[in-house]
Amino acid sequence: MDQLIGIRVKRDPWNKGKLVGQKAPLRLRDIWAIRIRLQLGERARELALFNLAVDSKLRSCDLVKLRVRDVMHGGRVAARAIVMQQKTQRPVQFEITEQTRAALLAWIQHQGLKGEDFLFPSRLRDSLHLSTRQYARIVHAWVSEIGLDPAGYGTHTLRRTKASLIYRRTKNLRAVQLLLGHSKLESTVRYLGIEVDDALEMAEQTEV
Repeated sequence: MDQLIGIRVKRDPWNKGKLVGQKAPLRLRDIWAIRIRLQLGERARELALFNLAVDSKLRSCDLVKLRVRDVMHGGRVAARAIVMQQKTQRPVQFEITEQTRAALLAWIQHQGLKGEDFLFPSRLRDSLHLSTRQYARIVHAWVSEIGLDPAGYGTHTLRRTKASLIYRRTKNLRAVQLLLGHSKLESTVRYLGIEVDDALEMAEQTEV
């Protein structure tokens, strides 16, 4: 027994074999690869969820709790919506593009959802709406289907995707900050990892 004192049990680190840090955003070709698969498979629920996740740039906790009335008014899906963020208790607005509106309307009509209904009801008896864990599993399935390693992607992938594309096209940090609902610009810089990415881009374009 005395010989066991001071002996440490060797355990593997929790992140062994796992990718940690920020989850990568999807590229345009990835977005279309997933979207086309969902369209061809007539997966109305997933198509509406995917399109809205990309457009809204919402955290998973806010996305899964959306109700029909948050996006639909007078029988039509709105071009813009505003929700209160659970994490910050601050309102954030987002656009709903034409293809997302079409996908949402098709899903709402197919399910016969009403204004107070959750937009993505859970298929489990003990939950009223899709859970963040269920959503995470769906995201992993999407990226796996197009040949990407699910370890490198997650629900934040969908939140970051359009924000990253907007920044790449405009370099307008303030606009991206507003779209993500960040209170500080520094949060947006860290979230997108743009300082590192921009530095690498400049390095790649510089020959010595």
